[in-house]
Amino acid sequence: MQTTDPATTHPGEAHAGGMSGRLNWLRAGVLGANDGIVSTAGLVVGVAGATTAGGPILTAGIAGLVAGAVSMALGEYVSVSSQRDIERALLARERAELEEFPEQELDELTAMYLAKGLSEATARQVAQELTAKDAFAAHAEVELGIDPQALTNPWHAAGASAVAFIAGSLLPLIAILLPPASIRVVVTFAVVIVALAVTGVVSAKLGSAGVGRAVARLVGGGAAAMAVTYGIGQLVGANVT
Repeated sequence: MQTTDPATTHPGEAHAGGMSGRLNWLRAGVLGANDGIVSTAGLVVGVAGATTAGGPILTAGIAGLVAGAVSMALGEYVSVSSQRDIERALLARERAELEEFPEQELDELTAMYLAKGLSEATARQVAQELTAKDAFAAHAEVELGIDPQALTNPWHAAGASAVAFIAGSLLPLIAILLPPASIRVVVTFAVVIVALAVTGVVSAKLGSAGVGRAVARLVGGGAAAMAVTYGIGQLVGANVT
């Protein structure tokens, strides 16, 4: 086992920091809401292009909302479950290595603190003190970037994703049902553009990215999706009637 290069000691182990966990949850929520806005808006605007009757629009909107929320929740559950399984496997391997090779693992922890800029004496002292307190927790945090007590719950992730999608879907659904038939598409278009601009600003702030570019991408993509589905709805509606 290598004891001098923490980057290559355990190939395949993640060394990401844990401070981005909450931001990742927030980003996932914003993205889920954005997905709900765009997909439901495209669906209801497309149906509105084919008919002015409120019944089919409501039916399509609710069906899209439910199907999208279930799909998002299922996808998030599978994704987080896979991540959790990987993290558990890494933690189990680390625990086994600590039991079999305690001295080598102490050297490894020392090397990691050396790589962070500590002097050799300080790095060794820190590694020894942390090992004496809780060797497993120290290696999980520094080597794997995992908090064994805070593994992501796939059920929580699935629920949060579904709620975010539903919240986003309700905006275009309400926007297209409340106004008169003559202006419902225009109102929905305006509401969706504003909502996408807001989510673009939030996602850019969370990701420390450029606001203008993020907003342009979301607004442009959402506008294009609604324009295309509305055109298809008009084409299909005209051919059916």
